[in-house]
Amino acid sequence: MLLSPRLLVRLAISLILLPAVLLADPRQTLDALFKTKQFKETAVSPDGARTAWIEIQQNADRTESNNTTILVLDPGAKAPRRVTAGNADAPLCAEGSLAWSPDGAQLAFISDREASGQSQLYVVPAAGGVARKLTLLTGHLARPQWSPDGKTIALLFVANVTRALGAVEAAAKSVGEINEVIDEQRLTLVDVATGRVNPISPADTFVYEYDWSPDSREIAYSAAKGSGDNNWWIARLYAIDVTSTVVRELVTPQTQIAVPRWSPDGKTIAFIQGLMSDAGSTGGDIYTVSAKGGLAQNITPGRKGSPAWLKWLPGSDRLLFTERVNGSTAIGELFLATGKTESLWQGDESFKGNDDDDLSLGASADGKTTALIRHAWDRAPEVWAGPVGQWSAKTHANAAAKPLWGKSASIEWTSDGQRVQGWLLYPANYDAKQRYPMIVSIHGGPASQRSPTWPAAAFDLSAMAAEGYFVFFPNPRGSYGQGEAFTAANTRDFGHGDLRDVLAGVDEIIKRLPVDGNRLGVGGWSYGGYMTMWTVTQTNRFRAAVAGAGIANWQSYYGQNLIDQWMIPYFGASVYADPAVYEKSSPMKFINAVKTPTLIVVGDSDAECPAAQSQEFWHALKTLGVKTKLVIYENEGHHFRNPTHIEDRLARTITWFNENLR
Repeated sequence: MLLSPRLLVRLAISLILLPAVLLADPRQTLDALFKTKQFKETAVSPDGARTAWIEIQQNADRTESNNTTILVLDPGAKAPRRVTAGNADAPLCAEGSLAWSPDGAQLAFISDREASGQSQLYVVPAAGGVARKLTLLTGHLARPQWSPDGKTIALLFVANVTRALGAVEAAAKSVGEINEVIDEQRLTLVDVATGRVNPISPADTFVYEYDWSPDSREIAYSAAKGSGDNNWWIARLYAIDVTSTVVRELVTPQTQIAVPRWSPDGKTIAFIQGLMSDAGSTGGDIYTVSAKGGLAQNITPGRKGSPAWLKWLPGSDRLLFTERVNGSTAIGELFLATGKTESLWQGDESFKGNDDDDLSLGASADGKTTALIRHAWDRAPEVWAGPVGQWSAKTHANAAAKPLWGKSASIEWTSDGQRVQGWLLYPANYDAKQRYPMIVSIHGGPASQRSPTWPAAAFDLSAMAAEGYFVFFPNPRGSYGQGEAFTAANTRDFGHGDLRDVLAGVDEIIKRLPVDGNRLGVGGWSYGGYMTMWTVTQTNRFRAAVAGAGIANWQSYYGQNLIDQWMIPYFGASVYADPAVYEKSSPMKFINAVKTPTLIVVGDSDAECPAAQSQEFWHALKTLGVKTKLVIYENEGHHFRNPTHIEDRLARTITWFNENLR
């Protein structure tokens, strides 16, 4: 049984007095995080006249619910209007996945209005009116997209599925005879006039992303056979004729691919290829391949950034793209003929737009109008729209939200002869005459990048800055933001080089600022949880650690997790072919060196980082007499969904650091 978050908060209050520094009341921090209004996606009509977005609704107790609201801002309107599958004043339900028709006259969306948990596809006139239901399906619907001729809507459909899809969701319980779970996510066409439904992709294949050809005759898509959760890392690029359903393989990539986009002239397909550790967290180089097939060409070789999303601009010779660059985010234009790029905007912030993937944009047909959800440590999330870099805020839902933490700064240092970047969040009410403890927060991935972000009610250690700590967010080797070579620099070397990068950054900060080197903490989730476990086996510099959904033993992990395909590009072979490369990076190999008090938290149904890994680490620490606690949350996957568990996890984290670093 878990302790009440309120009880934990009261406990934390009694433990947060550091010498000469009065820390914030943790209840204030928790309230600020949970009260923040969150947005899910944006979509701009083809002519740029209308902007639509999704708001995530909150329950009465200020926690997020499963309900969402579609809002559309019309030309000249001062306020948005609600779009729904029911009446304008209908009760809330889950509605989203926005798609404008090519002529901008209709908006397609998915709603579970009629049956909670079972969504259907609807279309509604752009100017307002009654929504029309197009489907009567049983299963999971996602990512609707209109054909360029406006006659058909494609979507991704898994028949008869009842669980939430994705490796980050809670895995089904393993009982009885165990077989690989294969959900066939198929490209499915819906005739707009009649509602006739026609699955067209092969039945043994899981489709991840897709895009229509400009003549509406074909669809390019990424897909793999077998388990959808596990095989994204080996997906290939295909094209299918929507009439004959004949499939052509276009590209068998060496690493992961994402965001396929068909050019306006129908001759070329662009996509992003690179070393990626998580579906939805895209980074790599931009490639193109002939729509007829052939060798793919890298258009951005050696680029010192990590493109994440792209869109063709009119004329088929330019691409609008977003990327991560040195801890920041950016938007640029790529000229295909020369391979040169033009920077349109760069900012120290985070954003997402036309779907739920980071660094995507909602955009008009010509790319001149874009919409996105912007946020940073000094700015809570809001929807913005307009020309790139000239956006104006369309929502003010979080106007009253004020940072409870201090300022942020980009930090650069040298490690093993290479430049490394990270972010430092200052404590609230910073006083240069005082000395402060510091938490090192290591991001997941490892192929990811920490950028300035308004803290969410997830495992975000930014909250510790509100409690009177410096919080350091390094982007060590293996991260996005400095090109593919940097992202691949930790292959076959997990933990070793990236920890040297992190510790060199800690040393640099201690040289510059009043950080107490005797009061350091470390924490992270997923790969960050692994790095936390690894760190405390390699050094005793840290007096407290919080390992979330970590990995203690790469050798046993290989057989326990449900997404083992991601490991081959990083380790070079399976654990059965090369066990030594897995062993050398396993915290358990060095477990006898641990002295650091360590809190360990994980979901009991985590498919990506199974709870058995956390239990193995905790059992060892307990046996060795190291101060430790293990908390396993019921029915939680890699991403927690239960608001009570999310709050409990954060409250325990605050308490643990305050207990051991006060």
